[in-house]
Amino acid sequence: MFNIALIPFYMARALLLTIVFETGLALILGVRKKRDIAVVVLAQAVTNPVLVITAVIINLRFDITVYYIALAALEISAVAAEGFIYKSVLDYKKINPFLLSLVLNAFSFTAGQILNSFVF
Repeated sequence: MFNIALIPFYMARALLLTIVFETGLALILGVRKKRDIAVVVLAQAVTNPVLVITAVIINLRFDITVYYIALAALEISAVAAEGFIYKSVLDYKKINPFLLSLVLNAFSFTAGQILNSFVF
């Protein structure tokens, strides 16, 4: 049974891991300016909590098929939102901002799925 009292913990853990994964990969991809790193972190702080709480609510109220469809839509929305943020604010220009967002999100989503399967 899902313990609803632990939602803040799950949200904080998801945000922290997302920031670590996506910032780490951004550094590997060549994002170096402190301002750009801050933008990557802040983009996660904006999109991740909305995605996580919406996914939790959908998971609690609907069947697994609806959950996975909603999760895909939420992830696509996060990629788009972060892509627009990166396009508007980042000085980093080596990778298209929407492709950067897609790569960072795909990496953190995959890493999160692996951690949830084997660790948490």
